[in-house]
Amino acid sequence: MPGTVLLIAAAPVGRGRLVDAASVLPVLAAVAPGVLAGADTANVVELADPLEPQAVLTRLRAAAAAPGPLTVFVTGQLHLDRRQRLPHLALARTTPPTVRYTAFPWPWFREELRLRAPGTTTLVADLHADADAWELLRSAAPWGPGRAAPLDSHGSGRPAPLDCGPHTAVYGRVAPPPPHRRTPAPPSYMRAVATILRSGHRPPVEQLHQQALSRLADEPDFAACLPLASAPPLPADPHAAISAAVRAGRHADADALAARCEQAAVRAHGPGAEEVLHWTEVRADLAMFAGDAARSCRTWLTVATARLAAGQAPDAPAVETAVDRAHHQWGRVTDPAHARELGPALAELRGRVPGSRKGALDHVRRQLRQLQDQRR
Repeated sequence: MPGTVLLIAAAPVGRGRLVDAASVLPVLAAVAPGVLAGADTANVVELADPLEPQAVLTRLRAAAAAPGPLTVFVTGQLHLDRRQRLPHLALARTTPPTVRYTAFPWPWFREELRLRAPGTTTLVADLHADADAWELLRSAAPWGPGRAAPLDSHGSGRPAPLDCGPHTAVYGRVAPPPPHRRTPAPPSYMRAVATILRSGHRPPVEQLHQQALSRLADEPDFAACLPLASAPPLPADPHAAISAAVRAGRHADADALAARCEQAAVRAHGPGAEEVLHWTEVRADLAMFAGDAARSCRTWLTVATARLAAGQAPDAPAVETAVDRAHHQWGRVTDPAHARELGPALAELRGRVPGSRKGALDHVRRQLRQLQDQRR
C-alpha cells in the first residue's frame, strides 16, 4: 500500500521571517518518495510558503484521509495568537497582529490526525519560536536534555501546546528566538533528516531523530533547543499491528513498533528477560521480511549471545534456533563487506553451538576463506 508524504515549509515574508523554511524543500525532494514515507511507494504533496490557512487545512485533510502510512514534515516558525494564546504555524502573510487570521492553528494538526489508525502517522518538525511562543513552550513542560517535551498533557486533561493526538508520533526540535534578526536561521534539523534519508534507508523514526540531533550538537544554539519526542500509546495487540504494517509494506513502521515493545519490556522486566528476547526475535524476523539479511543475521547473533550469557545451554532449542537463523541469514547477505564483518562472530558462536546439522562450523569457515580470497 503506498504511503503519503506532506511537506510543509512556511514562514512570513519580510522582516518577521525567523527561518528560511523553504530552503529545505529541494533537499527533501531529492529523497526517494518511498524512503520519505517508510513505504515501498508514496505520493508526495509539497506546500512552499503557503498563503492561506485553509489551503494548508485542505491539503492536511486530504493527506489524513489517505490509506497507508502518513508522514508530515513541517518546517517553519511558531507564534501565539493574542486572544487565545494558542500556537500557530506562521504563513507567508502572517504578522504578529494577524496571527489568528493568517496563520495555521497548531491544534488543527491534532483535529485532522486524531482518527487515523494507530501506528500509521508521523509528524517531523523543525520549528523556530518567537519570544511569546518560546515562553509558552518552556513553561509547558520540565526543561532540560531528555525531559518531557510540550507534547503531553501531564495529566491536566488539556492538550499540551504541540500535542498532535494519541496516535501520532511527533519528533523534531523547537529553536529559541534568535538574538539577532539580520538573516533567517537555516532549518538545520530538517536538513539533517533529509541528508540521512538520502542514503536510501529510513531508520525507525526514533533513531532518525537521534541521528539528526547528533549532527546538530556543535551548533551554537543546540543546547538551548527543545527536542520533541513523543511516540503514541502502544496498540492493544502489537503483534496484529506489526503484521498489518508488514503486509502493507511499511517495514520501518513495523520495526519501530517492535522496538518500542522491546524497550517497554526492558523497563518492565529488565535486560535479558525472556519478554525482551521475544521482541528482539520479532525484530530479527522483521529485518528478514524487509530483505535486510545483514541486520537479521546481526540481530539473531545478539539473541543467541544473550541467551548463552543468561546461562542457557548451547543445545537448548531457543539457542540453537537463534544460531541456525543467524547462519541462514548470513548466507543471504549479498554485500561481501557485511558478510566478512558478521562471519567471525557467527564462527565463534558456531564453535559453541554446533547445532544438529553436521559441518555447520566448517561451512562458515569455508565461506569466510572465500570472502577473504575475494578481498585480495
